[in-house]
Amino acid sequence: MTGSTESAAGLGKGPGRLLVWVYGVFTVAAASRSIVQMALHFGHAPLAYSLSAVAAVVYAFITYSLVRGGETARRAALVCCVLELVGVLTVGTWTLVDRSAFPDATVWSDYGMGYLFIPVILPVTAMVWLRRAAAAR
Repeated sequence: MTGSTESAAGLGKGPGRLLVWVYGVFTVAAASRSIVQMALHFGHAPLAYSLSAVAAVVYAFITYSLVRGGETARRAALVCCVLELVGVLTVGTWTLVDRSAFPDATVWSDYGMGYLFIPVILPVTAMVWLRRAAAAR
């Protein structure tokens, strides 16, 4: 296997396969949740529902990048994971400080407590995996 082929295959192999699966599930969960909420109750909590939609887009992009593989995709996924973590920490803190800003929960509310804190653990795990993939090159 050549270096570039090995690198492209490496992101979605081993622990990367689990990351692809979890990010894929979170893409479907966040997208489904936000679509239903925006279609039925958008006026109730537009910020929360919009943030859930943003989370779905971020999860989808990271999933795609992990599946695609390669150095460019790895870097793009790493940047997205950093932005995801910043989003989770920002929204998580915001939901604790100002409950009135979020009359309904987002995927990232309370640091992802409604999702067993996976939204705060997932980007950290992915960043570690993506850094290891770069070091293995």
